[in-house]
Amino acid sequence: MRPIASDVASPSIMQERLIRLYRDHFGNAPSAVLALAGDGSSRAYRRLLAPDGQRVVGVMGPDHEENRAFLSFTRAFRSVRLPVPDLYAADEEAGVYLLEDLGDTTLFDALDEARTAAGGGFPDSMVPVYREVVGWLPRFQVRGGQVVDYSVAYPREAFDRQSIQWDLNYFKYHFLKLAHVPFSEARLESDFETLIEFVLRADRDHFLYRDFQSRNVMLQDGKPRFIDYQGGRRGALAYDVASLLYDAKADLPSRLRDELLSHYLDALEEEVSVDRQQFTEFYRAFILVRVMQALGAYGYRGFFERKPRFLRSVPFAARNIHQLLEDGLPVQVPELERVFRHIAAAWSGPDVAPEHTGLTLHLFSFSYRRGYPEAIDSHGGGFVFDCRSVPNPGREPEYRAFTGLEPEVAKFIESHAATEAFWSSAWGLTEAHISEYVRRGFESLTVSFGCTGGQHRSVYFVDRMARHVEGVFPDVRVRLHHREEPYWPGRESPPG
Repeated sequence: MRPIASDVASPSIMQERLIRLYRDHFGNAPSAVLALAGDGSSRAYRRLLAPDGQRVVGVMGPDHEENRAFLSFTRAFRSVRLPVPDLYAADEEAGVYLLEDLGDTTLFDALDEARTAAGGGFPDSMVPVYREVVGWLPRFQVRGGQVVDYSVAYPREAFDRQSIQWDLNYFKYHFLKLAHVPFSEARLESDFETLIEFVLRADRDHFLYRDFQSRNVMLQDGKPRFIDYQGGRRGALAYDVASLLYDAKADLPSRLRDELLSHYLDALEEEVSVDRQQFTEFYRAFILVRVMQALGAYGYRGFFERKPRFLRSVPFAARNIHQLLEDGLPVQVPELERVFRHIAAAWSGPDVAPEHTGLTLHLFSFSYRRGYPEAIDSHGGGFVFDCRSVPNPGREPEYRAFTGLEPEVAKFIESHAATEAFWSSAWGLTEAHISEYVRRGFESLTVSFGCTGGQHRSVYFVDRMARHVEGVFPDVRVRLHHREEPYWPGRESPPG
């Protein structure tokens, strides 16, 4: 049954259905509901808490077919003991479901933190973690591929000619054209056809995860758990390992890529027979397909949607392209090679992607009821902005169960003239301070926003500040700290 259109269109109604599903499954309503950051899709996430501390992740997905694929694949993977989240309950008509909470640390987060602590380079501590991740992949592809129902795969049942063509056109229209890279459309289309014909010769009778990369692996107690496989379909084995090893911002060194590929093939040979030489030929071609798909995504998000943080991944992808050119492309694609050389020359130089400046901006939201946040570093500097002068959405019944991350709450806050006056002052001071801190080589700055309950206004301004800083100062690392507990329904004083 397809979801009711009016339900899907309203986040507040979907959240009500999510809470009802929680109550029906666990026997009581959640004590708290906290909005979680999204993943760039149309899905929305909630962390639902119980008084005993149990945490569950609720998903609100407006795309019925995508939900169906995820739920079906999850049940199939769980049946063969693959480490995906437990599925507690689902209301497919409403487009909501409840999953095991795997925490907040992705493989990329862990790598980024370890790399920062090590002062750069690829940290040795992450090598065994990556080995374990690639060791699991063949089990998804082979064992998982034997039990999934490909008829629910979305948007295609297989990674076929049409799917590959979509990826290559994504690259052409959303990166090459928007980045003003010169090319001959006729010659490029001919090269695309050559590449497609080559990769279609690979065995495509296994599960293709489709987006097997560092942000779709969670680390729970140091062990990998796997998410975001709803785009999976029947396809070739080499695509997924190419996706992980050429994940742009993970920036794996060539030596480690070779080591991990060998480890992957060892694990794959425990599941199926492998012609390593043939596999490697197709693998090199699928690297091209995956790199182009990723650049298309960066271009769409960065150039078209004007989200500059996505463009910060382009130099890493360009350096991957430079290495591919050095190694030699697996097929004769002269126009594509010319385009790649242009991208490598324009984006892979040492001055294109400067290293992190060293400055980390810590952004806190907090409630004045519980006092000021504790200083996160020794110098104790920075700003504390009191946003209680901005009208309080927590006093409006329809917003009490939400936080400042919700579009409805943001719309309410932005509808008042006091908001822009407050924001202008806060941003002006913060921007000047960041500029000076970067110039002087300082490592840390803290900016806090306080309001009555630490749920609405302070959370909204922290989120807005983070997005603004990422756009203006792309080399400043931003860390968010929402100090307060989520809204506890039924307490006497409204949040805000």
